[in-house]
Amino acid sequence: MTNRSVVTTFILSGLPNMPELDTLLFGIFLVIYVLTVVGNLLILMVITVDPHLHTPMYYFLSNLSFIDLWFSTVTVPKMLMTLVSPEGSAISFPSCVAQLYSFHFLGSTECFLYTVMSYDRFLAISYPLRYTSMMSGRTCAILATTTWLSGSLHSAVQTTLTFRLPLCGPNQIQHYFCDAPPILKLACADTSANELVIFVNIGVVASGCFLLIMPSYVSIVHSILKIRTSEGRWRAFQTCASHCIVVLCFFVPCVFIYLRPGSKEAMDRVVAVFYTVMTPLLNPVVYTLRNKEVKKVLLKLKDKVVYSQSK
Repeated sequence: MTNRSVVTTFILSGLPNMPELDTLLFGIFLVIYVLTVVGNLLILMVITVDPHLHTPMYYFLSNLSFIDLWFSTVTVPKMLMTLVSPEGSAISFPSCVAQLYSFHFLGSTECFLYTVMSYDRFLAISYPLRYTSMMSGRTCAILATTTWLSGSLHSAVQTTLTFRLPLCGPNQIQHYFCDAPPILKLACADTSANELVIFVNIGVVASGCFLLIMPSYVSIVHSILKIRTSEGRWRAFQTCASHCIVVLCFFVPCVFIYLRPGSKEAMDRVVAVFYTVMTPLLNPVVYTLRNKEVKKVLLKLKDKVVYSQSK
C-alpha cells in the first residue's frame, strides 16, 4: 500500500452530543465496555474448562465471544477518549489504518460467523440424528477458518481502497473511530470509484450473509411449529426470536450506514453505536449466559471458588 498522504495525524471528533452529556455518556459506555469484556472472557473461560461444552455450537460461540471481545476493544476505548477530550482524540496515520483494518476484519468475520451459526442450528434442529456426523470437529474447524480468512480478505480490500487515495486534509474524521466513509471525505481526489467498489463489496457480504441466514431461521421456525407441547414451542420461539434480534441489531445498522445513498455523518455515528457497542454486549447474554448448560457450569465454578475461600 502506497501512502501518498500529507496527513500524518487524524482527529476523531467523537459522537454528536451536547458537551454537558460527555461525563454521563463516558460513564455509561465505560460500564457497557467493562461488562462486554468480562462477559465474553467469562464465556471463553467456561467453554474452555468444561469438556461438556466442547460441541460445535459452543465452538462457534467461543469464536463469537473472541471476536466481540476485540471488536468492542477496537472502537470503544477511542470513543471514551473523545468524550473526555472536547477537541477530539488524536490518532496517528498507522494507528488509523490498523483500526480500520481490525474493525472491518472482525466485523465481516462476525457477519460470516452468524451465517455459519445459523446453519449449525438448522442442522441440529432439522437433522438431529445426522447432526454429529455432519458437523464433525474437522468440519467445524474448516468453517471457522473460512470465516476468519474471508473476513481478512474483505478487510484488506476495504483498507487498501480507503488509504490508496491522497489525503490532503482537513485531518478531522467525523466519527469516533476510523472508518471508510468519513475518511474518503478527506481525500483530495475523485472517490466515486472507491465508493462504488466499497459499496458493492460490503453489499455482497452483508446481503449475502443475511439472505443465507434467513432461510435457516425460516426452517428452524418450521421445525419449531412441529413441537407438540405449547411450552416447548414457546421456549424455542423465545430463543429463536432473541437470536434474530441480535442478528438484526448487527445487520440493519450496517446496511443503513454503508448501503444507503447519501450520508448523514451525525446519524451514522449514532447508528454505529448499535453494532460497535450494543451487539458485543448482547451476544454473551442472548447466546450463552441464558443457556442452562452454561448456567450450571457457572454455578459449579462459583461453588468451587466459595469452597476454596472457606478453607
